[in-house]
Amino acid sequence: MENADILALADYGTFQGRLLCASLQQTHISWILLSGKQAFKIKKPVKLSFLDFSTIQARKLACEREIELNRRFSPIYKGVVPITKNGGTFCIGGTEGMVVDYAVLMRRLAPERKMDTMLAAGNVESAHIVALAELITSFHRRAQVLSSPFGLDEMVATFADISTVSGFVQQNLGNEYGKMIEDAMAVSRQFLASYLPRMNERVRLGFRRDVHGDLHAGNIFLYKRPLLFDCIEYNDRFRQIDVIDEMAFLCMDLEAFGQSSLSEMLLSLYCDNFPCFQTETDNMIFIYYKFLRASIRAKVLAVTAMTMPDDITRGNALSSCKKYLCLLSSYTGQLAVI
Repeated sequence: MENADILALADYGTFQGRLLCASLQQTHISWILLSGKQAFKIKKPVKLSFLDFSTIQARKLACEREIELNRRFSPIYKGVVPITKNGGTFCIGGTEGMVVDYAVLMRRLAPERKMDTMLAAGNVESAHIVALAELITSFHRRAQVLSSPFGLDEMVATFADISTVSGFVQQNLGNEYGKMIEDAMAVSRQFLASYLPRMNERVRLGFRRDVHGDLHAGNIFLYKRPLLFDCIEYNDRFRQIDVIDEMAFLCMDLEAFGQSSLSEMLLSLYCDNFPCFQTETDNMIFIYYKFLRASIRAKVLAVTAMTMPDDITRGNALSSCKKYLCLLSSYTGQLAVI
């Protein structure tokens, strides 16, 4: 489906015999329709350096994989439903007409309970962090342990993927921000050349697991019992990581919101129940993973800015990208002196 089709589906499409009249949200790779008690996530027909949703079959498989993986820790995922077109009318879950795409059907949650929204409003409290640490620890402890080592070329390439947005960043934010990316890539290569042996020793110790892979504040709802959602389904390598890499993502995000104390609290509570730092070198590796995750958030926001159709959402994405690039630069300084 294309953007015009999604707009028609949101306004005039049906689900279970009723008009959707849905509100539309989008990321760089998905459209999300919110209607009544349901949320529908539809993959965009995009092909990027890290995923390929260019065919309807690929999107269907990704939807099925998303359901399978997210049900490990989230009860909101209901199933995969076809989107049909009969004449000029779109229908989610329809049985007549031609299948034109697929959607992940989820239970809709309260937007004001999303963690990034609560952080922006200053509403995240220590009780939320205690419950969140308990949930993540429980999930990580039972997650599948993986034994395959990290490869140097693979790790270097993962960080270097930010170079795909460097030109766009420089053009829209200025040469200073392009230089931040250039410096960070050089430090990443140097760090990995020195520290990869310990990273792989941690694999042998059982710390590489099949976890969430995209655990930032935008993928968490803070109810009395927190809810995680939207793990990475399109690339196993991005999800099969060291547990401190996963924790680094969320801790980095808390720091980006100016909540370093909550970041420290979360990590401390997590480590009380799942000791995963054994040496001073592990602390340096944790900083590297925060550095990596800041680069990923900046890259995703840059890609989002590239694809947004209006100036307001594009500007918001660029502003957030700038925030994560500044955080990336601060981590670059910490790692450059090692």
